[in-house]
Amino acid sequence: MNKIGASELILNPDGSIYHINLKPEHVAENIIFVGDQDRVPKVAKHFDSIEFETQKREFRTITGTLNKKRFMVISTGIGPDNIDIVVNELDALVNIDLKTRTPKKEHTALNIVRIGTSGSLQEDIPVDGFVLAKYGIGFDGLLHAYDCKDILEAEMEDHFIRHTQYSDRKSRPYIVKNSSELEKKLISEEIYTGITATAGGFYGPQGRVLRLAVQDPDLNNKIDNFDYNGIRITNLEMETAAIYGLSKLLGHHAVSMNAIIANRANLSFSKDYKKAVENLIQYTLKKLTE
Repeated sequence: MNKIGASELILNPDGSIYHINLKPEHVAENIIFVGDQDRVPKVAKHFDSIEFETQKREFRTITGTLNKKRFMVISTGIGPDNIDIVVNELDALVNIDLKTRTPKKEHTALNIVRIGTSGSLQEDIPVDGFVLAKYGIGFDGLLHAYDCKDILEAEMEDHFIRHTQYSDRKSRPYIVKNSSELEKKLISEEIYTGITATAGGFYGPQGRVLRLAVQDPDLNNKIDNFDYNGIRITNLEMETAAIYGLSKLLGHHAVSMNAIIANRANLSFSKDYKKAVENLIQYTLKKLTE
């Protein structure tokens, strides 16, 4: 088996993987993704014990236990490019022998749950509510760098492209389903579900206009009105579709949970978004340890 070159799998002098600064023994099979590095201790404060913590750049990690299950929480920073780094490096830590630089014979599947914030696109999904993404639709183009056709929901993608008259100068939107296994653990009557949209930026890519005109000023309205067999696009953020796509390609389970802190349809914003995030953290950890 060919070794993976040093330029492809980069390790630090202490043997940790390049960006996220972790070694294999630091990785738990149950992983919480948060965007904000300051949110990492807000999750970890609920752990019964902490065994390890580190930070490099925006990637902050704390590993510990909760109800006798091993968890880690890691901040990814913002955007699909950071997700590409974090998911690939976590997978390398558990599925590549770093000494021989060859893939392991036995595959380890990680359980990845994103706890994030997002803006609702539907008027009936209120601020401070929770959304579980059954699907992620990516406008960012990241997944097309990989051989991904076998995991995509091509018919749904085609329906979306026709519905929105999506510009062919942009990257083709890609749609990936979540992990049904993890969804069963996290779903309840208080959770909204649908398609979470992932943009490659915060302003123009999400239809915000400051001083620059956007390519399609009506795109958000078209997205709001999209319906595929009763499934709507519920919210817009910057990570979910990339997490779903890379996780599925690498054989991991992933679900994205979002606290709705803004409603783009009625222009409202949460009066206490930090409380909404804390409520989602508690809800998610409780469900994962039941």
